[in-house]
Amino acid sequence: MSRKRALVIDDEPDIRELLEITLGRMQILTDSVDSVKRAKEHLDKANYQLCLTDMRLPDGNGLEIVEYIQQYQPGLPVAVITAHGSIDSAIESMKAGAFDFVSKPVDLGALRKLVTTAIQSSELPQGDAQNQGLIIGQSTAIQRLGASILKLSRSQAPVYISGESGTGKELVARSIHHLGPRSNQAFVPVNCGAIPRELMESEFFGHKKGSFTGAHQDKAGLFQAAEGGTLFLDEVADLPLDMQVKLLRAIQEKALRPVGGQEEIKTDVRILCATHKQLEEEVNAGRFRQDLFYRLNVIQLNVPPLRERREDIPLLARHLLEKLASAVNFPVPQLTPAALKLLCEYPFPGNVRELENVLERTFTLCESDVIDAEDLHLPGARPPRSGPQQQPQGELDHPARCAEYPSLDEYLQDIEKEVLCSALEAAKWNKTQAAKNLGISFRSLRYRLRKLGLDGE
Repeated sequence: MSRKRALVIDDEPDIRELLEITLGRMQILTDSVDSVKRAKEHLDKANYQLCLTDMRLPDGNGLEIVEYIQQYQPGLPVAVITAHGSIDSAIESMKAGAFDFVSKPVDLGALRKLVTTAIQSSELPQGDAQNQGLIIGQSTAIQRLGASILKLSRSQAPVYISGESGTGKELVARSIHHLGPRSNQAFVPVNCGAIPRELMESEFFGHKKGSFTGAHQDKAGLFQAAEGGTLFLDEVADLPLDMQVKLLRAIQEKALRPVGGQEEIKTDVRILCATHKQLEEEVNAGRFRQDLFYRLNVIQLNVPPLRERREDIPLLARHLLEKLASAVNFPVPQLTPAALKLLCEYPFPGNVRELENVLERTFTLCESDVIDAEDLHLPGARPPRSGPQQQPQGELDHPARCAEYPSLDEYLQDIEKEVLCSALEAAKWNKTQAAKNLGISFRSLRYRLRKLGLDGE
């Protein structure tokens, strides 16, 4: 097996020697140069799997090296070495295409991790999020998105994923992780708006036993859970300002201190974030720190709304119906041309999430394996209701009980189980009679029982 080769560019002999020794111990051959000119000469002649360059060089800077590599060898990962605290130059280099950065004085442990990840990145097979079934669609917008995902998966730069609610921002984040060198490590998603403010620091950074009331043992935080992998901060705009300061420091220093801890812990985590809000507007309104925005928004990736890629709706609908049918071992229903036309014309303000909800409702209630236009019950096609609307009897009878659940979905699922079990008991487990008593079709009852694991088959 041939040994890997790296190009080191630095005008300080001591730094070059340190990097050569470190890489040599990792069984990586090294060529070292001290200028932009000599670096370009080596890049033109040899085949490298990694490039490490200082930002300040006698005849130019590391940014010039990054841009040169992006132009002529875009598959070569290049990391920049910056002076301590020079985050601005590191961010600019990553915007230009740098794989990652390391600060002086060089932490050898962090350097070895960076080198390992970079080498793995250079050896990744060429694939994309579309042909691996992660992103569904063939529209121009989705093809551009898939190309961006593939490029960003090779980098370690923070990515800010923007887009409307329901467009699939978490799926994009998972795709970036799945296609990158960290795919064998954890992908940890966190909804920043769902964490109670008083627990936020402990949730992110962990805590030590006895650090506060109720801290009966040491607990690892989300950063530790994502060590070596990817931490996805969903709805990052919902973070309170005091937590934004602590998050900024953890990202910049690549280190954290658990609540009640005395020593900092080095961390190796890639940060991806998303929000349906406009972060620029949140910054202008003073609700989001500009320095954190600058640090997270190294690269921005916009996920298009469904109305801008209507030609993908037939593929998406087929994929979602196959998933629904597979989960309960039902035949995959077919959409009539009229149903498909109606779906393609509907604006879907809730985007792909709304399409999924519409199809799940239709799949549950439809009596046959063919879905027609009237089966979809899309908003706007419903007859208007007359008279004042009243809350159904018994709805939300147990708000205190709802608070005991981690999410509304789990609470509603538990309620549905109770209703179905009660109906089956009342009908002496005659499913046909239970469906009639509930006012739903037999098919709908079967689907709900299988979905909730109550079918007993």
